[in-house]
Amino acid sequence: MGVAVLVMGPSGSGKSTSLRNFKADEIGVLNVAGKPLPFRSGIKVANNANYQTIQKVLRANNMRAYAIDDSQYLMGFEEMDSTKTGFEKFNSIGFNFIGLVRSIATMTDRDTIVYFLHHTEMGDDGRIKAKTLGKLIDNHYTLEGLFSIVLLADVDKDSYTFVTQSGGRSTAKAPMGMLPPVMDNDLKAVDAAIRDYWGMAPIIDAPEGAESEE
Repeated sequence: MGVAVLVMGPSGSGKSTSLRNFKADEIGVLNVAGKPLPFRSGIKVANNANYQTIQKVLRANNMRAYAIDDSQYLMGFEEMDSTKTGFEKFNSIGFNFIGLVRSIATMTDRDTIVYFLHHTEMGDDGRIKAKTLGKLIDNHYTLEGLFSIVLLADVDKDSYTFVTQSGGRSTAKAPMGMLPPVMDNDLKAVDAAIRDYWGMAPIIDAPEGAESEE
C-alpha cells in the first residue's frame, strides 16, 4: 500500500533536516523549489520537481520512501504560472494538489511512504495548519483530513522536534500508540515506526541471509 504523511512547519523548523539519517538508497527527494539539502548526503534529489516529474517518479516506484520538499510550492507556483483566473484557477490548484495526495494510496505493489514537507499558516480557529492558498481551497478541502499522520516540526532554541498530537494548538495527529507525543525530528525513525505499526515492508530489503536493519 501507499501512505502519505504530512510534515508541516515554518521555514527553519527542521523539516528538510529531518531527512538527514536516511541513506542514499533509502529515499528519493523531489525538490520543488530546487534548494540544496541543508546537510551533506548522497541522497538522490530531483530539483525543480513539478507535478509531471513527481508523478513519473512515483509511478516508477523504484523506492519505498520519497519526500516532496516544500510541497506547498506546487500550489504557489501554479498560482503564479497559470493563465486561468478566479474560481477556475483555484479549483485547478486544489484539484491537482489533492489529486496528488490521493494518488499515493494506489501504490499497492510496494509499501511506499511519501512525505509531504509543507509550510504552515495560522487558521481562522487559531490553530497552526498546513498552508494552502486561501478560503476557496479550504472551503472545499480539509487538507489534513487526507492524511492519517500529520507531524508539526517545532524548534525551541537548539532543540528540533516533531509534535505528533495537536494539544489544541495545531492539526498534528498520529494513530494511537504509533509515535510519542513529542520526538526528535528524525524522519527515518518515524518511517520505521510507521512500517512497524502497519506491518509494512522495510524501507529496503535486507540482503539474503542477513537480518533487516532495526
